[in-house]
Amino acid sequence: MKEQKDLSHPFRGTGGKAMIFAAGLGTRFKPWTDKHPKALAVVNGKSLLQRNVEYLQQYGITEVVVNVHHFADQITDAIEKAKGWGSNIIISDERDAVLETGGGLLKAREHLQGGTFLTINVDILTDTNLKAFLSFHQQQGADISLAVSDRPTSRYLLFNEYNRLCGWRNTAPQTIERIAVQADTYLQKAYSGLAIFNPVVFDAITQRGKFSLIDVYLSMAPQYKIAGFDHTENNVIDVGRPESVAVAESMFP
Repeated sequence: MKEQKDLSHPFRGTGGKAMIFAAGLGTRFKPWTDKHPKALAVVNGKSLLQRNVEYLQQYGITEVVVNVHHFADQITDAIEKAKGWGSNIIISDERDAVLETGGGLLKAREHLQGGTFLTINVDILTDTNLKAFLSFHQQQGADISLAVSDRPTSRYLLFNEYNRLCGWRNTAPQTIERIAVQADTYLQKAYSGLAIFNPVVFDAITQRGKFSLIDVYLSMAPQYKIAGFDHTENNVIDVGRPESVAVAESMFP
């Protein structure tokens, strides 16, 4: 009986918490975001936020932090009306100033104590197996594990042959690289906006104020193990633009 329970809820015993980044301005998602937060954009009758809350529930994660800034009241009202869609949702309030993903994570530190936790961008929809992702994280002995795939994008994370994060590459409009760990060859992978963290990350973050998680990853890479979990076989879509909604609806009924 105990074995079945662990299979159903792989994050139990690890802290079992997650953070959904939902504070962004959603400038690529206009005109919707002129009057609404991107988190409440609808895909087949459910908002992006609801879909991610329910996705996490499939793996026993029901303690969820959501950061808010842009049209924050609409998000908090939706959560209250739906009673958190069955999860315990804690609001990390960034109404005064949006802090990006890194600053947002640091601000939410007090709500993410107790063990391993997961983060996901609200505009990411995926069917990635979080049980497999967590197993990878534990087997690698990683401090942070990043979900990545072989899909075309303009920005890539760079890994060595052992799946260790080494750098970042921007390919458009011109190629720019930031190398944190030297390697003979670099494998480029697209970041899926989904990550697993050990609590050590909070003591390792040196940045303050407004900063991205990419900055955190690159600054930590020389001294901490940041691993890439390749989930190319899974569905994943960045619902970052209005035209991506139709594609998302074909992938996630």
